Amino acid sequence: MPVSMIPSFLIYCFVGGITPGPANLCSLSAALRYGRGPALRQWRGLFCGFFLDAMGAVALTWLLGAALNEYVGMLAWVGAAYLLWMAWHMARSRGTDPDHDPAAPSFRAGLLVNLTNVKVIIFCVTALAGYVLPYNPSLWALLPVGIFLPFTGPACNLVWLFAGASLQTLFASHRRAVDLVMALSLALCAVSLVWPH
Repeated sequence: MPVSMIPSFLIYCFVGGITPGPANLCSLSAALRYGRGPALRQWRGLFCGFFLDAMGAVALTWLLGAALNEYVGMLAWVGAAYLLWMAWHMARSRGTDPDHDPAAPSFRAGLLVNLTNVKVIIFCVTALAGYVLPYNPSLWALLPVGIFLPFTGPACNLVWLFAGASLQTLFASHRRAVDLVMALSLALCAVSLVWPH
């Protein structure tokens, strides 16, 4: 990518990472309900899932090029189904003890969130196809950008996580309402993935 494109690329990464999406909402909700420690466990899974998505996007962008679009639609339905499953469990959750609540944040939950997070997949593919591929289609040009991308979205997840941890005591008396709002937000993310534009 030309040096003149780097500011635009960084703005794209920031806006794509900080805007509400499944991983950010999960980070906020986990920190509000369980505190910083359990939410950070989930965040490590989010980071690993983002990294795997980015490496998959590098491989797919490099190998499949334009044929990639037909697979994004299928991934949207898988991601939407998982988001609805998460929303259902978040809305039904009663406990706040991460050791005894099956819906508590975990590495595996974070990993699954981002492995099925179509926002992250599209974010990575768009970054690679828009900022790298037109200038250099080689694997060696795509790979460094793919390695950089997991440090953008998950860094923004931390902003949401620490905001949730800071607000935890404020929302403790309104936990049920917060759970329902977060579940509804995840459900809206799921609908927006598959709803025709």
